[in-house]
Amino acid sequence: MRLPFDQNLAASLVQRLADVYPGSQHVRDVGLGAADDAGVWAYAAEHGLTIVSKDADFHQLSFLKGAPPKAVWIRRGNCSTQDIEKTLRARQADIVGFDEASDATFLIID
Repeated sequence: MRLPFDQNLAASLVQRLADVYPGSQHVRDVGLGAADDAGVWAYAAEHGLTIVSKDADFHQLSFLKGAPPKAVWIRRGNCSTQDIEKTLRARQADIVGFDEASDATFLIID
């Protein structure tokens, strides 16, 4: 399962989570470091990816546009990259199940 990590998440998550989310990318690594949410949304839709972000705006885009793409919103305040890594590892089964569910469009992780 490949995930694009939004610009509000550390680029180091790509390597830190490569064992559980192989082939994932950070938006800056695909030329989207300065892109707005609509640009990230379009890229993920075109490539069949599930966006991971701490940005609540993807919830609104998901509601307005539906899938694809799908989006995972990490709804946590200020926290470390290590905390994000632990959360994404702990919730891997939920994220994979969400990605595979044809009727799912948005997943909130606290």
